[in-house]
Amino acid sequence: MKSFEHYQKSSFLELSARQKIQTQLLRQHMTYCNKSSPFYRQLFKKHGVVPESVNLDNLQDVPFTDKHCLERSNKSFIAVSQESVADIVLSSGTTGAPTKIVYSQGDLERLAYNERQSLASCGLNAHDRVLLTCTIDRCFIAGLAYYSGARALGAACIRNGLNSLESHAGIIKLMNPTVIVGVPSFLRKLGNFVSHQKISVASVKKLVCIGEPLRNIDMQKLTLLEDIEKIWKAKAYSTYSSSEIVTTFCECERQNGGHLHPELAVAEIVDERGRRASAGAAGELVVTPLGIEGMPLVRFRTGDISFMIDEPCACGRKSPRLGPILGRKKQMLKIKGTTVYPLAVFSALDNISEISDYFITVFSQDALSDRLTVTVSLRYSCSVRRISEVLAASLRVAPEVVIASEEEVRRVVYNPSLRKPVRFFDRRKKV
Repeated sequence: MKSFEHYQKSSFLELSARQKIQTQLLRQHMTYCNKSSPFYRQLFKKHGVVPESVNLDNLQDVPFTDKHCLERSNKSFIAVSQESVADIVLSSGTTGAPTKIVYSQGDLERLAYNERQSLASCGLNAHDRVLLTCTIDRCFIAGLAYYSGARALGAACIRNGLNSLESHAGIIKLMNPTVIVGVPSFLRKLGNFVSHQKISVASVKKLVCIGEPLRNIDMQKLTLLEDIEKIWKAKAYSTYSSSEIVTTFCECERQNGGHLHPELAVAEIVDERGRRASAGAAGELVVTPLGIEGMPLVRFRTGDISFMIDEPCACGRKSPRLGPILGRKKQMLKIKGTTVYPLAVFSALDNISEISDYFITVFSQDALSDRLTVTVSLRYSCSVRRISEVLAASLRVAPEVVIASEEEVRRVVYNPSLRKPVRFFDRRKKV
């Protein structure tokens, strides 16, 4: 871990100094991939890639890797012996079958360093008590990552995991956590439940939010963010990562985009043709995580749509920041000529106070357009016309709106066999 520790202040450096560090670490990574990863040794040979000559500019000439590659050639990505595999996790695959990701002991140490840096950037320290509402088991990495990072900071961890509102409320009353890590929509429900139970949340000062965006493309607060900060009277920080890239983009105390750790990854935003997009332009996030041993990746297409903010942050860091996730590439919808992402629909629905819960379904309509149906339940009376008008104003298209009972909606959204609530269902015909 000494190599990472040496660069821990790299995000505060000027561009030329950061690029020098990244180029050095990138070449080390490419050389390691060529030597130890059967997949990349074959790929580099096929495309004439010379690892020692790769830099930040010509990296874009190296072919992409995506989840299809990981599924088809999973074993050939593994770059360590079986004896060196320390942890095995599962990531959701493109076919629905989970994809195996392996970590070495060095990768787990890197993971702890990564999360320590990220959590420290939003103000956590050794005096905190961190309640984890995300699972640390079920071959899932998130809980282990936040646990490792918090412990590396010296903070105390409360591993209550995926549990009931009643269980978490009891833990809050008993242990007075100062930080809670979890999915923001769940934290909103938990906050409301705790409030109704007359349990004090005065100890909670920070919320570290995973799995859902808190801001829109203009970096304005979503209703979800406003709600949880109001309910908890605490600051909420967005963080993004995935099992494959093992690298976190976490907001600092300024809450203005997820900071990239230059020593841990090279991040790109690419357009629909795979070309690098300019700063501020939305496109697919592509990540080359540096220093990975178990299953190293080069130019991994995450499938997530976002954008980069490249001006310095008020916190003093000068490395690029990742904007909120706007949607999944495969979830992009074309409604009467207008591009729409499910998260934009969710954001609009969250702004309608009468709606208690919802999900959306997309169907094939014709070669040029999809058909979108929005199914909602209501906490009190609201007309289909009003919901349609709000959606049309926000999305520039008016989807079909269906009102159902809360029981019907919850049965669809909250599948007990899944880790997270599911609000988007793609029924389009596969071409």
